[in-house]
Amino acid sequence: MKYQALKKKAFFATAVLTGTVMLFPVGCPAAAEKDIQNYTDTDFAMDTVVSETLYTTGDDINSKLTSILTDVETNLLSWTNESSQIYKVNADCGNDTEISEELSGYLERILAIAKDSNGAFDPTIGELIRLWDIGGENQRIPGKDEIQEALKDSGYKKVSLDGNMVHMDKGCSLDLGAAGKGIGCDSILEYLKTQKEVSAALMNLGGSSVMTYGSKPDGSSWNVAVTDPRAENEDDYLGVVALNGTEFLSTSGDYEKYFIENGVRYHHIMDPSTGYPAESGVTGVTVVCDTGLEADALSTACFVLGVEKGAQLLKAYGADGLFVDEDHHVYLTEGMKERFSLIADSYSVEDIAE
Repeated sequence: MKYQALKKKAFFATAVLTGTVMLFPVGCPAAAEKDIQNYTDTDFAMDTVVSETLYTTGDDINSKLTSILTDVETNLLSWTNESSQIYKVNADCGNDTEISEELSGYLERILAIAKDSNGAFDPTIGELIRLWDIGGENQRIPGKDEIQEALKDSGYKKVSLDGNMVHMDKGCSLDLGAAGKGIGCDSILEYLKTQKEVSAALMNLGGSSVMTYGSKPDGSSWNVAVTDPRAENEDDYLGVVALNGTEFLSTSGDYEKYFIENGVRYHHIMDPSTGYPAESGVTGVTVVCDTGLEADALSTACFVLGVEKGAQLLKAYGADGLFVDEDHHVYLTEGMKERFSLIADSYSVEDIAE
């Protein structure tokens, strides 16, 4: 059987990259702003390209920000690195394992989102994701028996926390990849709070997670252009989202990693209830909220849930959301209506059914 591997379309990229999120230029800084320097950099961390923009009266610390991401992956989240806490938890499944207060806090929030989404977001389906390997070298459509085998040991309810002790049922494993970049951004935020010389910063991780920190010298919004999920050209924009101050934006879409077989699109966002790519009628979801972890996890959950149920979940978390469906409709939560400006004339903005 022959499969067509399609190139991943980056949904987000800053102006220094070829991609779909662009920070629109602003006016010249006022005289009082002349001491603020602007540093940009492009690096690699968390298995993805990272672009950074920094406004500071001090030194260029972009390399330090990248190192924070590497540290989070290596020592906290990696399921393949023997020195990471998640690796040790997985190796010790079936027993109680002591973890750091930091990881315990992240897991508590992740399990809460899993519960609140009725399992649409589930941190235990790593084996299923690796079985399909969409975007990897061995992507394929697994057999039904293989899928059921991968699912039998999954389920967020098989993970429990008691302070800094975590317990997982035998055979279960954790994979926090769907929230990992957001967690990395949260860690960077905590570091930036200690850097008094830094007045503003932008982090873009691999086209799916964006963090804005502070205010630009002229006080304007960070205007982020979002691409059309079905555009033939990556520079064709769906519209623009305004971020103000310190905020986090995340997207999940069926165009990021996928292949097409017999006219069917198989993408990388799995429905934990079926073991197959989610079929909720949406092609892309963008979420804006005040933490990176929630932004990443909620965008995945909302893609699986679809427009109406996803909007209800976002409301519970005080987050703003944008949903794009297969019929070129754009659905905006109330908060997103104040942020988003539609550009693509082939789309229409519709109300979300109550």
